[in-house]
Amino acid sequence: MKLFCAQVASVWEDPEATLEKVEPCIARASRAGGDLICFPEQFATGWDPESTLHVQGIDGPVTRKLRSLAEEYSIAILGSIREESGAKPRNTCMVISSGGEILSTYSKCHLFSPASEDMYYSRGDDIATFSLGGVECGLAICYDLRFTSLFRLYADAGVHAVLVPAAWPEARLQHWELFIRARALEYQVYVAGINTTGITPVDVYGGGSMVADPTGGLLVRAGQDISLISCELDREYVERVRAALPVARDRRDDLGPSHEKKPGER
Repeated sequence: MKLFCAQVASVWEDPEATLEKVEPCIARASRAGGDLICFPEQFATGWDPESTLHVQGIDGPVTRKLRSLAEEYSIAILGSIREESGAKPRNTCMVISSGGEILSTYSKCHLFSPASEDMYYSRGDDIATFSLGGVECGLAICYDLRFTSLFRLYADAGVHAVLVPAAWPEARLQHWELFIRARALEYQVYVAGINTTGITPVDVYGGGSMVADPTGGLLVRAGQDISLISCELDREYVERVRAALPVARDRRDDLGPSHEKKPGER
């Protein structure tokens, strides 16, 4: 499966302008034989942990436009929105097939409390997977990278790759690379981090979108500027890595706190 990561800067709080701006990326990825193009977290508006502007249903204006573009250019698209959901919206990403159908949706499970995202958004409670080109994929969003338990769920579900749209700040880019490579190595999956770039009212972003392979090595990495990077994801390679080093098979799930014997106890 040929994956493209579109490292773009949003037109702040202007979904229509952003979608017009990124259409050439979709066209370029399609011409290059891409199966899937992924965009950063809340790319249509820019990520803001407090803003609830442009909140919409899962098939609202942004998704409808992405469905149209996916069909027009015959390429699957990963995008994200501020999804309408009860009292508070959810930070949701979706994957749309090359035929314009929604393949999967995922709402961010771990909300970024240091910036009060948990005060303005409601968290998701489920993992989400889909299959494309024979590759089983899972979805996560930005801060989720810090929580290894989520990636273990995906590994146990048999995925070959986890796609992570993000708005990861420049100040913590060293953590970004560390987590992407560690999660890939720990769970023997591809991990693709699709980051934003540029300056917004919320923070400064330094790009660095990258894809790590199941050994933790980097296949491709973007610089700081707007860019489009690509690589191939090969399920057979994942299976060979797992067969050569069967970490999941050797994992012990029966461990717990030690019990110290009291004096005279046998």
